[in-house]
Amino acid sequence: MKILLIFDQGLAGAGGKSNPNQDLAIAKGGIGSALMLKPHFDQVSANIVATLYCGNEYFLNHKKEVVIKMTKMAEKIQPDMVVCGPCFNFEDYALMSAEIAKSIKENTNLNVVAMMSQENESTIEAYKDKIDILKMPKKGGTGLSESFDNLACYIDSKVNGKQINEDHLY
Repeated sequence: MKILLIFDQGLAGAGGKSNPNQDLAIAKGGIGSALMLKPHFDQVSANIVATLYCGNEYFLNHKKEVVIKMTKMAEKIQPDMVVCGPCFNFEDYALMSAEIAKSIKENTNLNVVAMMSQENESTIEAYKDKIDILKMPKKGGTGLSESFDNLACYIDSKVNGKQINEDHLY
């Protein structure tokens, strides 16, 4: 299975808080924090084909442009699944992920999921009926490895038409 990741600048390894205006960019394969997802994706034969990313502040200042471009780039790449996150408890990243996931779901035939912690309550409430949002702990919280296993299981189930375990969704 081919996976496309949508990251912010921090997870992409493009400067974190010191580079919030990182322009929209693409990298082949998995970069930055993708390394922590790889062992979980390997369990379901999922391969990260590309990572799209931009800075949180760049997103906030160019929302419409970022959402449209990331949606079109995802459609061009044609992955089996687009993963927006993991967003942990990062509010701006969670909003970016939810808006991009909603656009991908509404404007393409691609499978898409967002992943964030309960601390992103306002984003979860606004989007949980529009997109699938997987539960995960906040940064430094417990249960991270289990949440990544749940992500891999979700991907496998969604792509292969199996029953989704809704206990892991908001």
